[in-house]
Amino acid sequence: MTTNIKHRSHLPMLNSTRPSFVAYDAKDPDHKTNPIEQLRPPEGAPNVLIVLIDDAGFGSSTAFGGPCRTPNAERLAEGGLKFNRFHTTAICSATRQAMLTGRNHHSAGMAGITEIATGAPGYSSVLPNTMSPLAKTLKLNGYNTAQFGKCHEVPVWESSPVGPFNQWPTGGGGFEYFYGFVGGEANQWYPTLYCGTTPVEPDKTPEEGYHLVEDMTNKAIKWMAQQKALAPDKPFFVYFAPGATHAPHHVPAEWADKYKGQFDDGWDKLRERTLARQKELGVVPPDCVLSPRPAEVPSWDEMPEAFKPVLRREMEVYAGYLEYTDHHVGRLFDAVDKLGIADNTLVFYIIGDNGASAEGSINGCFNEMSYFNQLQALETPEYLMERLDKLGGPESYNHYAVGWAHAMNTPYQWTKQVASHFGGTRNGTVIRWPKGIEAKGEIRTQFTHCIDVAPTILEAAGIPEPVSVDGLQQAPIEGTSMVYAFNEPQAPERHDIQYFEVMGNRAIYHKGWTAVTKHYTPWKSDDPRCALDDDVWELYNTNEDWSQSHDLAKEMPEKLAEMQRLFIIEATRYNVLPIDDRMYEKMNPDTAGRPVLIRGNTQVVFGGMGRLSENCVLNLKNKSHSITAEIVVPENGAEGVIISQGANIGGWSLYAKDGKLKYCYNWGGFEHFYAESDRVIPSGEHQVRMEFAYAGGGLGKGGKVELFIDGEKVGAGDIGGTLAFVFSADDGCDIGEDSGAPVSPDYPPGNNRFNGEVKGIQLAIAEAAEDADHLVEPEKAMAMAMARQ
Repeated sequence: MTTNIKHRSHLPMLNSTRPSFVAYDAKDPDHKTNPIEQLRPPEGAPNVLIVLIDDAGFGSSTAFGGPCRTPNAERLAEGGLKFNRFHTTAICSATRQAMLTGRNHHSAGMAGITEIATGAPGYSSVLPNTMSPLAKTLKLNGYNTAQFGKCHEVPVWESSPVGPFNQWPTGGGGFEYFYGFVGGEANQWYPTLYCGTTPVEPDKTPEEGYHLVEDMTNKAIKWMAQQKALAPDKPFFVYFAPGATHAPHHVPAEWADKYKGQFDDGWDKLRERTLARQKELGVVPPDCVLSPRPAEVPSWDEMPEAFKPVLRREMEVYAGYLEYTDHHVGRLFDAVDKLGIADNTLVFYIIGDNGASAEGSINGCFNEMSYFNQLQALETPEYLMERLDKLGGPESYNHYAVGWAHAMNTPYQWTKQVASHFGGTRNGTVIRWPKGIEAKGEIRTQFTHCIDVAPTILEAAGIPEPVSVDGLQQAPIEGTSMVYAFNEPQAPERHDIQYFEVMGNRAIYHKGWTAVTKHYTPWKSDDPRCALDDDVWELYNTNEDWSQSHDLAKEMPEKLAEMQRLFIIEATRYNVLPIDDRMYEKMNPDTAGRPVLIRGNTQVVFGGMGRLSENCVLNLKNKSHSITAEIVVPENGAEGVIISQGANIGGWSLYAKDGKLKYCYNWGGFEHFYAESDRVIPSGEHQVRMEFAYAGGGLGKGGKVELFIDGEKVGAGDIGGTLAFVFSADDGCDIGEDSGAPVSPDYPPGNNRFNGEVKGIQLAIAEAAEDADHLVEPEKAMAMAMARQ
């Protein structure tokens, strides 16, 4: 049997051929065989390591003049190249889908994040099967492939343990190994982790020194060493995508403490210092000016003096977080050096999948979910001051203030989500490949984009862009290889036109010119949005105006009109139209037109299930509902969590404490509401039930809870308020325990498993919102469910 590896354009390649002569006896002198040929890439194909940092702006890292020390990014740059005009899409899922396919994000179905997908082709979050992911192409050419960290490209209705796994890294994503989390962000102290498609738990607690960045680095180093030990002649593709530095900004306190006092004079002065360092490093030209601070971003002097200690600590924590992450990235580089493969390892260190995030709003926040639940008004300066010392620790889910995010994008305007301006889309990138890049410590100024990464790797590996994969003709890659610029610093840029669009914020780049319009402000999600045709466009000649500071729209209306036409052409070409700036309509699957995993008014779950994301569980928010559990209580009495959803930052839990039935509603960490039974649950088999009567009158309102044991009312309580939209982006629903950071303070992490048996639980919602009388009869539903089991 031989493998036909001559025709790499059609994947997978044939792995056998029929012999021209078939002998009856293998000893026949005319019988000839060829040794089995193993699949390998072209000779000399490099190992590839992509490091993608999350939510870090152009002006954050010291490698590009920022205040956050990244000595390993600087070390990499000393042996390679800095690309100072590398661009992303302005939001995470979109950048990742684009980078890993080489296609524009709307072409690849990922206009925004997976949680707001719609039925429109460019917005569906479904990757067309005519766009083979880079990892799959490399694997089918003989690479070993592995991903570590964040995966935010799985459609939400496919994110459960039953799949389908078409867009999971080890499903259709092309990676042979995956260790990380599926979703937009992770609690770095208590992450929800998968190995492949199997949920796994961290091997120690925060008190024992656990942190996700260190954990995933350990796994990556081990995987690389094993790969080279067992298949030294095969190159690897490692995609290392930490959740850092996305919120929550979780970091050991000693790393944050290294920055004490360094941000005392605020974000305006920090922008000035950063620009000066950027000029010294040459990552911006000497005539670059500091773009004006938008009116929506308060000046440092406008912030209350008494509140500034919190603001300073927010930035100290963030800076420590980025340096801590870079430290572990450095461990990866050290591992590559120790394996003796550095010369032929192509490394991309992309410092941000978009600009720095302003989702912490004006003050920053202790719990980022307050932003999504429209409760940030409760995070007052006084509230935050009381929790100053806890920022970054296991009790927090923190984010910094808008002013710091803006400063991290120096010298540009705006932030993450604002795809119109470079503050949202320009990210410093370092590339090193000793075998393929002669220059060391140089800067490349050609315009590049995240869709250029895939064709760059294919060219470096000598692998053609596939024509067909799995029998399906492939759409052409839309990016441009960057290899041409590796050894030609003055080479004319080849990627000379590029559109940008996220939630109506949009722009077009063409040969140095940019036409841009900011349609909405990320931290003002409630503000009414004007009609798209009423947006005000700006025009910049970035050949002369590096930071988009001098608007030429009024001086050059004809040039602006030309650029606007180009945007429409590119938007039409790449599935951007129709532009969809809706937010809350897209969060609702019914109005958005995306599937939901759970249909109807009831869901039955069983003991042993857990780590179920909110998209995998019946939505109990903003409506009357009930939770009915069949449990077996041991002779020594009931203790532990029966079912929970959420985390210490918000959610609910039904559990037994000191033998009694208890319910806790955690209102975003601001307050805990309880109901407790007036008696213990007897030993033996019993039904326990919680009924919640929603008060109505809008979203996020309160209600009344009643508790029942075997149909008899045993307790009640008032719930003063509920979370309207999300409990946790990371911690999910658990049956028989509360993994991660528990909802109720009554139980510590890792010590709350129910001591009896949870046979089954029915979740039920009222057939009409706000109508508690229409709940499904629990006995009938549970009997049917248990019979099915």
